[in-house]
Amino acid sequence: MKRYRPHILVVIALAVVLSTGWHASLRNALTDLRFAWQSRAASGDIVVVAIDAPSIDQIGVWPWPRRLHAELLRRLEGAGAQEVAFDVDFSTPSDPASDEAFIKALRDVGGSTVLPSFKQPVPNGGAAHINRPLKPFSNQSWPAVVNVAVESDGLVRRYPFGEKLGDALMPSMAVVLAGQDANQRPPFLIDFSIRAASIPRVSYVDVRRGDAGVLATLKGKKIIVGATALELGDRFSVPNGGIVSGPVLQALAAESILQHRTLRWTSDVGMMFGLGLICLLMMYSWRRLAPGLRVAILLAAGASVELVAALVQARWPLVIDTSLFHIAIVAYLTAIALHEIDFRSLLGRIAESRFHRIAMSLGDGLVCTDEDHRITVWNPGASAIFGYMPAEMIGRPFEILCASPADGAARPFAMRDAARQALLVPGGAVVVEFEGRCKNGETFPVEASFSGWQGTDGFQYGAILRDISVRKREAERVRYLAEHDALTGLANRSTLHAGLASLIAAAERRSSEVALLVLGLDGFQQINDMLGHSAGDLVLRAVAARLETEAGITAIVARLSGDEFAIALDCAGGSEPIAEFAGRIARAFEAPLATGTRQHRVRISIGVAVYPEGGRGADDLLSNGHLALSRAKATRRGGHVIFESNIRQELENRLTLESELALAADRDEFELFYQPQVRLIDGSLIGAEALIRWKHPVRGYVSPGEFMPVVNTSALSERIANWVMETACRQARAWELSGNSVRVAINLSPSQLHSGDLAHAVAVLLDATGLAPSLLELEVTEDILLHDEGRVLDMFKRLQELGVRVLFDDFGTGYASLSYLKKFPLDGLKIDRSFVLDLLADSDDAAIVGSTIGLSKQLGLTVVAEGIENRATADFLVSMGCEEGQGYFFGRPMPAEMFKRQFLAAAREAISAA
Repeated sequence: MKRYRPHILVVIALAVVLSTGWHASLRNALTDLRFAWQSRAASGDIVVVAIDAPSIDQIGVWPWPRRLHAELLRRLEGAGAQEVAFDVDFSTPSDPASDEAFIKALRDVGGSTVLPSFKQPVPNGGAAHINRPLKPFSNQSWPAVVNVAVESDGLVRRYPFGEKLGDALMPSMAVVLAGQDANQRPPFLIDFSIRAASIPRVSYVDVRRGDAGVLATLKGKKIIVGATALELGDRFSVPNGGIVSGPVLQALAAESILQHRTLRWTSDVGMMFGLGLICLLMMYSWRRLAPGLRVAILLAAGASVELVAALVQARWPLVIDTSLFHIAIVAYLTAIALHEIDFRSLLGRIAESRFHRIAMSLGDGLVCTDEDHRITVWNPGASAIFGYMPAEMIGRPFEILCASPADGAARPFAMRDAARQALLVPGGAVVVEFEGRCKNGETFPVEASFSGWQGTDGFQYGAILRDISVRKREAERVRYLAEHDALTGLANRSTLHAGLASLIAAAERRSSEVALLVLGLDGFQQINDMLGHSAGDLVLRAVAARLETEAGITAIVARLSGDEFAIALDCAGGSEPIAEFAGRIARAFEAPLATGTRQHRVRISIGVAVYPEGGRGADDLLSNGHLALSRAKATRRGGHVIFESNIRQELENRLTLESELALAADRDEFELFYQPQVRLIDGSLIGAEALIRWKHPVRGYVSPGEFMPVVNTSALSERIANWVMETACRQARAWELSGNSVRVAINLSPSQLHSGDLAHAVAVLLDATGLAPSLLELEVTEDILLHDEGRVLDMFKRLQELGVRVLFDDFGTGYASLSYLKKFPLDGLKIDRSFVLDLLADSDDAAIVGSTIGLSKQLGLTVVAEGIENRATADFLVSMGCEEGQGYFFGRPMPAEMFKRQFLAAAREAISAA
């Protein structure tokens, strides 16, 4: 099989060429080249009368009147022209006078004129339209076809003897001029070795004006009249890059006929014989002759065959197709090259050269060694890393680049170990790290990718080397940032969690305790607000440093969030109880913190959770520690609270209550009760305080003291407060429409003042319900006024402008009540029931109440006393000057319907009786 491989290659090449038709292009190219080699002149019997640019310039824009063609025809007849053919369209009528003049001229010259017919393609792809001369013209002339076929490469090579138009076979124009028979003759190849420039041409305008010299050249000639001007577009591409006009192409075809050069292809038998001969010759000589001699034979055979073909084409009207013969020769030359050239070695050298170019341009270090691990390649990247020049390293062992481990215990890096691993790993490469040594003796971490391959000079090894010291430092930095707080340098939450889990696992094995302290700074937000976050950051760093000092080296100190820290420690063997440790940490912050030129005093609250009672895992301890911290901030600021199960139970109860309250709001389980407010001197009704009640579907009515603290600190606060205000206003309006002007007092929620524009909301509500503003009274407590005093002050002024009364509720229970009386625009105040209940028995309460009433009168404020439960207390308050009051003595909180029956109906009856 190997013996016949070259010949099989040739057969395959020939089969591919024949199946694709590529040999036709080569055949045409060879034929065209022979035309270029064999130049011959035209006979001169065919003359082209050219409608050229000078003719158009003098006569005018084409098409011309046919009377001009009539004049031309008479001039040609007078000059003795043998035969005249027009390559001009005469298929459509012109002006009648011109057409008649042309018919008369045709008749006068005796009907020897040839007029063209041609097929014209239809734009929509239908059958071609046949353009024939008008019947009056054709009756006085000979018909001829002027169509030529354009081949796939855009060139015209063949010319038909005739073409069937309709039912009749019509001869081509060149055939008519040459006086040949067109019947049953196939197209021929135009002989383009006849030079187009040698065909005589005269200008249309010169003939028409009767130039004697021009007319003398036309005697006895065959004339073709046609367009040669570029702007008329009658152009054809011919072999060897030539472009000729339609009349010249017709003249070349006529010359081919007249000179007996109607070329035809020879039979394929000769080609097959030649192919067989070259194949037999190669099969015989393949192993008998040297490759060079075989190449010479092939080249000589190709040249000889082409020379014979050129001579035959020049001597006879025959064209020998040598395309397949040349293709077979090229295929055999390729087979000889493939058989003789050592492509593996060549490709190896090419790859090695390319490898060296790439290696020298790499930014990474690249080092190659021979099988003894001595360096053979050293690129500039390696010089940049290690400091050695190539001359210093070529031929030296690779191990000179390796440093011994610092501890001396580990075995130094050996390249042969890495090379052995590279051979065992799929893909042939292994990445290792080792300690490298520079020329100056410095050591640094190196990452090396080792591989091995079979080279032209034996087995070789290579390594791509990178200095990864920067990457190592960055990795350490990233690891540090992943485990520590960036601001304070303490452990972060995730590191604390992992350390806490380890401490718990150790404590579980020895049945000891682990304590977690969660610490929060009290009032830290004020430092940020007043001094800026930069000052706050300094305080946090100072806190971190003090915690590390106080906690000791065995504890894990971490920063959890903005102003929250944590300390985790193992209690095994500790001499200090957890409570004392927490107290010592809290007392450590009694001393001020120094931050630059400032000193800050901060307090910390501490929540403590102890494993196992305070949680069985790290998450439990963190969660319970935060709960204990919340309890410490609420009840013991600056101190500590140790987590107990009841703290979580309270939280769970609160969460359950919040969930039930949300459902209650959706199910309309809330109601408003109204407690009467009376004029103390006569007990007459002046108003009612609207108080919310919750009718639980299972527990019945729930005390407001149980659920209102949860409502006021939850997301439901604003929703429920708005419901209370709207419901109370609608009820007061209903009473007003029934003839009872009852002033309704409503307790404001903190969310109503801080989340929106309360004055605007009240104005909208009063407008929607129609309630008189004087019948609405809003009660506000001191805790609402503690934040954003400027905004609240503006809100109260706008409420008073509406006509709504504003009262200060629970007066006397806060810290700055007297200053609020002066600062805020109030209409009155309510004395807290804690001062009223023991008014008769406690002289201090009596003094406070008396002073409050006197102060209110001086300020022009109304005073309402809460918690009146007997007549004696009411009388005593009257004697002090108190005008209004409320309490169980006058009536408990009750539903609106009961309030209406008990107070409003009684008031109407009293009026009726009067």
